[in-house]
Amino acid sequence: MTDIIDLHTHTVASMHAYSTIREMAAAAKEKGLSLLGISDHAPAMPGTFHEIYFHNFKVIGHASYGVEIMMGAELNVMDETGRVDLPEKVLKKLHYGIASLHDLVIAPGSTAENTAALVGAMKNPYVNIIGHPDNPSYPVDFDILARAAAAEHVLIEMNNSSHDPHGSRPGSDRLARDLLAACRRHGAHILLGSDAHIDADVGEHGYTHAILDEIGFPTELALNDDPARLKAWLTGRRAKNGVQGLDYFS
Repeated sequence: MTDIIDLHTHTVASMHAYSTIREMAAAAKEKGLSLLGISDHAPAMPGTFHEIYFHNFKVIGHASYGVEIMMGAELNVMDETGRVDLPEKVLKKLHYGIASLHDLVIAPGSTAENTAALVGAMKNPYVNIIGHPDNPSYPVDFDILARAAAAEHVLIEMNNSSHDPHGSRPGSDRLARDLLAACRRHGAHILLGSDAHIDADVGEHGYTHAILDEIGFPTELALNDDPARLKAWLTGRRAKNGVQGLDYFS
């Protein structure tokens, strides 16, 4: 599978990551990526910046670093309804939103509660991706999740950092196989993300690729191969919900 997109990355603005936008872009260019997404943590994550950080992305030269850049956010799912931690006036300024469950923000619930929280987040028209939903700390009904993702035109993330055997979400690599099987059954699309917190990890999806190859996951259900295809998917998501957002770069 061609893999030239990484939308899940963090810069120094997340406060527990260690590279600048320029450094992340340089690494993306060096590794042959065509599209880099910056998705710093939204304000409910301890230590991150105020929401004002997300208001002024227009000053960023989106094609000035030798690789195309899109600006998003990793949103925190705040409760069982799927509420996230940026208001609509800010979400409109983003190119995409990743919604994730983090233990520094919300305590793990039951399988039913965790599933409801992620499915609820999918109802937000500015949420495009569900981040690392194969985290064993937050058990989820993968059939319900994948069915909802397919219906809502939301991408399920395959998070390489989670699939690292020495990563911070041990056991995710095993659950990924069950989640991918559910995505295959229901026709839910996936997006590989590095979850890079330093420039050296940008575009690194090797652990996830090994899982996809092992199970023979259909390449047509992964959207890392073509920026135009991914942008069309994101545009379709907003059109489906009748909301306006930023134009995607040509």
